[in-house]
Amino acid sequence: MEFNRGEVFQALARFRKSILQVLVLYVAVGIPILFFSKSILRHLRNTSLKIDLVAFGIPESFLAILKLSLYTTLFFTMPFLFYHLWKAFAPLFQKKGLKSSPSVLLAAIFLFYLGSFFCYFITLPFGVQFLLGYQSANVKPMISVGKYISFCTFFVFGFGLTFELPLILALLSYLRLISASFLTRNRRYAVLVIAIVAAVVTPTPDVFNMSLMGAPLYILFEIGIILVKIIERKRLEAERLSAQD
Repeated sequence: MEFNRGEVFQALARFRKSILQVLVLYVAVGIPILFFSKSILRHLRNTSLKIDLVAFGIPESFLAILKLSLYTTLFFTMPFLFYHLWKAFAPLFQKKGLKSSPSVLLAAIFLFYLGSFFCYFITLPFGVQFLLGYQSANVKPMISVGKYISFCTFFVFGFGLTFELPLILALLSYLRLISASFLTRNRRYAVLVIAIVAAVVTPTPDVFNMSLMGAPLYILFEIGIILVKIIERKRLEAERLSAQD
């Protein structure tokens, strides 16, 4: 079955219709989170920084708290966003033979939070302490609260989204855009891409912190290859049975 771009645009149109529901939930969740944003900032600072933050300007503290509330709300509403995305695109994949829609949604949510928490509790504290290690008697860090929030949220969401790699590979296989042989044949290029992504997503350029991102990402890539092989095997069995009928 050929890949049809028109079906992709239809899926995007279906998702567009659900954007209002996503925004309503986002606002409903965001309002109470705003009241706890100071506690969230305190926890974020204690987890990885352990020094006082500063505000360069009168409105920066307010804007930083607002920014943290927006990112935290997005973090907690990601399952709802994934749900509507998958609801819009599920018919496209069902036509390609995918039957277990709930498992795809659960896998997307699990992988996102796995990557996010891995970054928050492991990679981010190591990265921040590594960068702070360059201070000296003449150089003392004064970290802006706004920039610190942007720094942390970029890496948390970056890890969460990059951990979706095996699921993305499996879905692309259903669309017949990639194959296991293609992935295996180009494994060395995948390693190069993973190294580049690890260099960009990790908070520091040292080998240790890059390996904290690169090693799990490579394992996820290999898991993706296994999933693609399973999908291709099931597809061949289904085609063989249909040919016999």
